[in-house]
Amino acid sequence: MKDVDYMGVAEDSMAKIREGAFLTVKSGNALNTMTIGWATFGVVWRKPIMMVAVRLSRHTFGIIEAAKDFTVTVPAGDMRKETALCGSESGRTVDKFKACNLETAAGRHVASPIIKTRGRHYECRIVYKSAMDPAHLDGDFDASLYPRKDYHTLYFGEILACYETD
Repeated sequence: MKDVDYMGVAEDSMAKIREGAFLTVKSGNALNTMTIGWATFGVVWRKPIMMVAVRLSRHTFGIIEAAKDFTVTVPAGDMRKETALCGSESGRTVDKFKACNLETAAGRHVASPIIKTRGRHYECRIVYKSAMDPAHLDGDFDASLYPRKDYHTLYFGEILACYETD
């Protein structure tokens, strides 16, 4: 396991996240992972930040609302089958970890675990969240991306650790 400079790998991570990454959240006994296909990186409030978005209709939403942190695992190998299942099935009805044979490993700085796989891992402490206000959303995006009006909440996580595992 080696630490990496998150700013130096953000662009590479963005390309890989588009292929599918795991957002994993734990609060109390509740644990879920879901596939994300986009996120943002930057410096906000003089801190390294990763922003992820979760629709209020998702099972993960209830968990992340109660959580203080989250992790994002960007797999290095081919995990298309696993990211497809974790992006199409709900943790309300399917144990995604069992269905995909996914193991977790404890985070270094957060309660939420990482997915135990070869890849890049981000551990983030939630420092801000904001529910989308559709009044401020471009009408074309609203019509094409939110036909069910299940808008995202944006979670800004201070990146506490970024590392790669083999």
